[in-house]
Amino acid sequence: MLKSLPLLDKKVLVPRGEGQAGSFSKLVERFGGIPIEIPLIAFRPLEKNERLQELLKVLDTYDWIIFTSNITVETFFSFYEETGLDFPKIAVIGKRTAEVLQERGLHAEFVPSAYVAEVFVEEFLPFVGSGTRVFLPKGNLAREYIASSLSGVGAVVDEVVIYETYMPEESRVKLAGMLADKQLDILTFTSPSTVDHLMEVVKEYRLDEQLRNCVIGCIGPVTEQKLHAYGLTVHASPEEYTVAEMIKSLIAYLEDTRV
Repeated sequence: MLKSLPLLDKKVLVPRGEGQAGSFSKLVERFGGIPIEIPLIAFRPLEKNERLQELLKVLDTYDWIIFTSNITVETFFSFYEETGLDFPKIAVIGKRTAEVLQERGLHAEFVPSAYVAEVFVEEFLPFVGSGTRVFLPKGNLAREYIASSLSGVGAVVDEVVIYETYMPEESRVKLAGMLADKQLDILTFTSPSTVDHLMEVVKEYRLDEQLRNCVIGCIGPVTEQKLHAYGLTVHASPEEYTVAEMIKSLIAYLEDTRV
């Protein structure tokens, strides 16, 4: 039974909200786990974004537009209106981001081999040079790495914040209660922001001790570094930065510890 259902009865934190947690939760259930959906991160567009509106008017003057997540795509197109202007070539980070664009009838010209900013920059640099114009919509907590790296080779990069990241209040209350009652066996993190938001709750409610018995999995080296910065042990961090691979790595860890 344990072999076929390696997450049997394990309560797994799914740090995503309704509409985003579906495939993640189904994967947990497939292996016998109990998904606990608590969105550690939510997004809201920045309204009255005058800079974005000005840049959209000259969108056809850019050589490239970079989308770093499906949230960025969805938020951008909530502001964008078809004007007949030529759309720039598209570069993305992440297979899911490319798929969301495909659903809109748009094709990503560039997708890196690994879905992290450092790899994106290394592989994308041959496509840009002095004077290359790049449009980079992003969230308020996004790193500066891509923009600074491309600017360093002479590209003209226009960044604009189009959404902000926050933690829903109802998530804070639910998370605090479940951690206090030791109702979470496995914690998963999909970005550095999800780590920060959980740790805000841990510090506020003094729940550090409750984390000790939790198995921790994450996606991506930046998220892993954030967890280490808080002094937490990371038990699973796959080389491929996807939820499916994270679950697979968590299962491998659990099976190793049962031996």
